[in-house]
Amino acid sequence: MRFAIYFTPASDAPLTRRAADWLGRDPFSGAPAEPPAVSTLTPTEIAFHTAAPRRYGFHATLKAPFHLEPTMTEAPLADALAGFASRTQRFSVPLVIGRIDGFFALVPAEPAPLLNRLADDVVESFDRFRAPLSEAEIERRNPDALSAEEFRNLHRWGYPYVFETFRFHMTLTGRVGAGEAERVRAALDEVFGPLIAAPVAIDGLALFAEPEPGAPFGVHTYSPFARREERKSA
Repeated sequence: MRFAIYFTPASDAPLTRRAADWLGRDPFSGAPAEPPAVSTLTPTEIAFHTAAPRRYGFHATLKAPFHLEPTMTEAPLADALAGFASRTQRFSVPLVIGRIDGFFALVPAEPAPLLNRLADDVVESFDRFRAPLSEAEIERRNPDALSAEEFRNLHRWGYPYVFETFRFHMTLTGRVGAGEAERVRAALDEVFGPLIAAPVAIDGLALFAEPEPGAPFGVHTYSPFARREERKSA
């Protein structure tokens, strides 16, 4: 079994529900979902373009999938995440639909230092739970294609894209060819545009689990962040 620490909104958040429909699977329940009706793509086309991210569920990677260090178990990991979340205050970030390396994702509309700091803290705080990568796992990351910094990150932290190389993104499609990009983008605007008109709340973290190699990832536990304390009037 592998675990990962992802940002995803709570199970009942409108963005979560809409993303589950778009991707065709709810990672909280594991249930399949029907694709939304859009003007530019058929349900079959949506299913095709979302096949790659469907297995992982709607999320942004903070601590990439890892096996537990042999002396650790999942209960202390879940407890540690709940404690971390209880000490973290909620904040909001404007998101837009962007394209990264050929796939579409929700990405920050502007620099987001709070988001980057959160990602850095998660990487460092939970590394004690992570078993070192095997040689086969390292090879699957295609190390020859990584920069020197990404290669160091892979060996030290188990994932190339952390700290200075981190890019927050919530994947919505697999790679989309240039000929299809306009239609897919139009569908995404139709589905997600109204839900990202206002900044998105970063208000909790989910521990995802992959029960066996190749199985869909699902939410193991969800830990909400602390609410900001309101100032008391005199």
